[in-house]
Amino acid sequence: MRLPLLLSTLAMTLMLGACGNTVEQRIGGAAVGAGTGAVVAGPVGAVVGGAAGAVTGPSVARATRRATR
Repeated sequence: MRLPLLLSTLAMTLMLGACGNTVEQRIGGAAVGAGTGAVVAGPVGAVVGGAAGAVTGPSVARATRRATR
């Protein structure tokens, strides 16, 4: 049961990471989101957190850069 979930999470992270202009930000956001989601809600939280982190990663990075200038 865990292997298909892990493989689907990995595949979704890679697909979402490749669709943006800044792959590093998307993959980093997905990793942070998946880790946080896993701690809070287990495997389902990891999938949802990974997707949310991949989608919002670049905007969070831009906002952080603007705030530190």
